Amino acid sequence: MDTLVGPASASAPPSASAALRKLYFLRFAFASVWAGLLFATASKLGPLTAALLVIYPLFDVAAAVVDVRSAKANGGPVRGLYVNIALSALTGIGLALAATSGIPAVLRVWGVWAITAGLVQLVVGALRRRLGGQWAMIVSGAISTLAGASFFAQAGSDDASLSSLAGYAFLGGVFFLVSALRMTRADKANATA
Repeated sequence: MDTLVGPASASAPPSASAALRKLYFLRFAFASVWAGLLFATASKLGPLTAALLVIYPLFDVAAAVVDVRSAKANGGPVRGLYVNIALSALTGIGLALAATSGIPAVLRVWGVWAITAGLVQLVVGALRRRLGGQWAMIVSGAISTLAGASFFAQAGSDDASLSSLAGYAFLGGVFFLVSALRMTRADKANATA
């Protein structure tokens, strides 16, 4: 449930919508595979699990860089993308450090990231609403914010677990898939109109 910012005008070029849609499909695929791998390794915080935890925000950075290029080429806003890049890069570093301290530290870092990224995603979804399919991104941002608070709270419990992060990532991927499918439908409707 990460942020993306791009064209916000009602007449976004077809290439902007197509690029964003492809990126959303890719994000769904990545989140699904990543969630499965994390779920399989979430029982302990070993080297593989730590690597997975760091890879997730770094993938978010890469996706935002791709989105910046597309947004710039199509005259869309990019400020939120730069915020996302900074948040995700800092989170990658924070998770690498937190992984040496244990699951509660990881949950705290992830929780802060989920809250801040969720708030940015709410704004981004609102800016992109005219592209279609953005209601899912808005809902995803709200859920991310709430989930982040729950991760932070879970860090203080005796049964802190990383498996909830896998569910969070998969759900975020589903929201990207829904947005991509709705954008596809909106593009087809605009093409026949």
